[in-house]
Amino acid sequence: MDPEASVLLDCSPWKGLREAQVEVELSARYNRKNVAEVEQYIEEVWTERVTQDPWLFNGAKFRLFSARLTPHLTCNDIQGAGDAHREGFSVKQESRIGAGDGDSVALSPTAKGRKVDWRRGDTREQSGATKQTNEGQNNMERVSENGEMLERERGVCTPQEIQCTQKDTGSRVDSEKHALHPQNKGTSYSNCHNDKLATCPQAQRGTERAEHARLILQLGLTCYKDFLGTNWSRGVGALMRRGAAEFGDPHALLAQPLGVGGVLRTADGLLVLLRRSQRVAEAAGLLDIPGGHPEPKAVCQGVSEDSIQVEQLTESAVVRELFSSICMEIRDEVNIPLSTLSEPVLLGIALNHTSAGRPSAEFYISCSLSSEEVKKFYWQGGPEAHESTDIVFLSEEEMMQLDDCAPLWKELCPSAKGAVMLYRLVLPDILNVSTDK
Repeated sequence: MDPEASVLLDCSPWKGLREAQVEVELSARYNRKNVAEVEQYIEEVWTERVTQDPWLFNGAKFRLFSARLTPHLTCNDIQGAGDAHREGFSVKQESRIGAGDGDSVALSPTAKGRKVDWRRGDTREQSGATKQTNEGQNNMERVSENGEMLERERGVCTPQEIQCTQKDTGSRVDSEKHALHPQNKGTSYSNCHNDKLATCPQAQRGTERAEHARLILQLGLTCYKDFLGTNWSRGVGALMRRGAAEFGDPHALLAQPLGVGGVLRTADGLLVLLRRSQRVAEAAGLLDIPGGHPEPKAVCQGVSEDSIQVEQLTESAVVRELFSSICMEIRDEVNIPLSTLSEPVLLGIALNHTSAGRPSAEFYISCSLSSEEVKKFYWQGGPEAHESTDIVFLSEEEMMQLDDCAPLWKELCPSAKGAVMLYRLVLPDILNVSTDK
């Protein structure tokens, strides 16, 4: 629908996934590939940026290698899930960050080992999201023409039954941040989570199906410096060509940090958008949803960010950080208490093509405060008040009607577009049916 954003994976058959249904696999194998001249280029980009913007600092991030749904589904289950679907929705068995739209790329034997000069012919200035996006798409078309096979997974329904196994949830992380998690001691999320979800028959059927669903995220580590020097650099197109040629993966040399975003619904049924400040590095002045990144340092306390290794992380703690981080971002950006927020529900993963397909996990969260109450808290200012200049509320009807033909669509940043796409896929029928009651 839009060249700036697309859906890598959606959880529509289960009306979103809860924390207990998500697992991570951590490994250094899922880190960005290290190539000497690329590392030198990243250092050059970082030095230039820090000179221009001295307030920038490097921080560890999680790198998404792949996302795999392992549902226990039959064709009848999928057809039943279609009661709340529009035509064309799909169940994705596995999604890899590949050609920029969720495709998995496999190189033919003749293509493997081909050298690509990632610096040559790529000295353009970053003059806009569309230019960068189009180049990325053209790059992948050229890769395909040179002998690679694109295995398209989007739109393909794969009703294979996969046996799910449950992993030990592991020990709890004792920190101030995770003490706020409902399964830990301390303040818990409120029980205000949209009563519609608990009373709607379709929601109950979706919950029954969801008990069999499991999402596995394969994660490595990366950092903000690597993001600026790869995904957000002028040489990203050539980096993708080299990654495809040498590693069979256009994103092998890219940072691909996993972000989080939250579609926040107030007690009176309005959805929250924020107008981004002109001082932020990306999408200045555009409308966005609250969001940010899960932080490795939150689950590896006492270790400097530049020395965190995947072996030091606990997989269950990373899952908790993924789900709790979006609530922390909402608290810091919108300035509303954590106790007013529901448990986050994962809608899926969207890709931002203005930064070479950077992934973001998008969540739905309801709030026990009215829009007026939220607005009052917002204007009091929070820890990250400098990131936005205004708060905007949309009705559910307005959100459902948002597409590339709507005037407001052009004001949305790519991450918000991805979240809107997922919201429209996953939640509308539950909300509509319960509203009719």
